[in-house]
Amino acid sequence: MTKENVKDLRAKILQGIKMSYNKLLAAKQKEDGELVISRKGKVVKIKAKKMVEQ
Repeated sequence: MTKENVKDLRAKILQGIKMSYNKLLAAKQKEDGELVISRKGKVVKIKAKKMVEQ
């Protein structure tokens, strides 16, 4: 693979990750669910609606 191919592939992967995160966040907000994330090395549950506020 050339460097340009790698850059294109990387951009597509990052775009896909962002799209899937936005879909997950929207679905969790719709059902008033929680997301489990890591904050400063600790596992934390946060309401999805608060993620938009941050």
